Amino acid sequence: MLMNSGNSEAKLVYGPNGFRVMRPGQHVTCAVTGDPIPLEELRYWSVELQEPYVSAQIATKRALGHA
Repeated sequence: MLMNSGNSEAKLVYGPNGFRVMRPGQHVTCAVTGDPIPLEELRYWSVELQEPYVSAQIATKRALGHA
């Protein structure tokens, strides 16, 4: 059975100024909310925790330990 690569999850390594694609895909999943984040919309992540976030508010809450 062939899988639809049009909706696959990417595997990324997050750095301080960007991310590196380790496995190609269309999106990543927010570490807090579980929402899919299209790669072209990904703006927030933690280098230390290697986690993506759907918004600045979610990233801030996570950094402050509230998420």
